[in-house]
Amino acid sequence: MTDIIATLEERAKTHGDFTEVAFISQTIKTLINQSKVDLPNEQREALDLIASKIGRIIAGNNNEIDHWRDVEGYARLVRQRLERTEDK
Repeated sequence: MTDIIATLEERAKTHGDFTEVAFISQTIKTLINQSKVDLPNEQREALDLIASKIGRIIAGNNNEIDHWRDVEGYARLVRQRLERTEDK
């Protein structure tokens, strides 16, 4: 149990307060879900995950490079899928 407490305390330094991150992320996700754009599952999931990362960037350490790598990674996954579809 102490391990998880230590992990949560350590993560709060880079990820921010969970309640604040949740509020920011869920607000962004609500806007995405209210959009009239019909998004494929992959794009919707990538945007959801990016929204979570944006929440961490804003509420936590905005200089944590892993947050930015993750955003780039999710965007790249969508781009790669689109490029494969385009090539067909």
